Amino acid sequence: MTQTSDNVTWLTQEAYNQLKAELEYLSGPARTEIAAKIAAAREEGDLRENGGYHAAKEEQGKQELRVRQLTQLLEHAKVGEAPAETGVVAPGMVVTIAFDGDEDDTVTFLLASREYASSDIETYSPQSPLGSGVNGKKVGEDAEYELPNGKTASVRILDAKPYQG
Repeated sequence: MTQTSDNVTWLTQEAYNQLKAELEYLSGPARTEIAAKIAAAREEGDLRENGGYHAAKEEQGKQELRVRQLTQLLEHAKVGEAPAETGVVAPGMVVTIAFDGDEDDTVTFLLASREYASSDIETYSPQSPLGSGVNGKKVGEDAEYELPNGKTASVRILDAKPYQG
């Protein structure tokens, strides 16, 4: 569970360990693997027309960007506990909302940083329009947020429980 605020990212110990392991892999074995791919592609000859070489270099660039992102994130991370089950929406909570009070039109999502996104559940950032609209609201309350077209939408908070991973 993460919350970014004033350049500090709050992480559970589990999330911190997961991101640290990813950084260690990308900084070590993954760098070695990409260097080997680049070297093998270089052996194929003319680099101007070598698709394998250019693909490997692009992959290396993306990998190095992720290393920088993780390094910065972990440098500013504070490890804490998962939020308590208080019925108040907060980062690290799985939130169920109903659009315009229609109890049949519901969405359930994790309110957390994209760094903690999972394929198991949709993730909305606390800084997103919907995330900032529901953050701090209690179960049963209505929340408004601004749509991309400038209009506002209303949702009702149906449930908010700590994410269990």
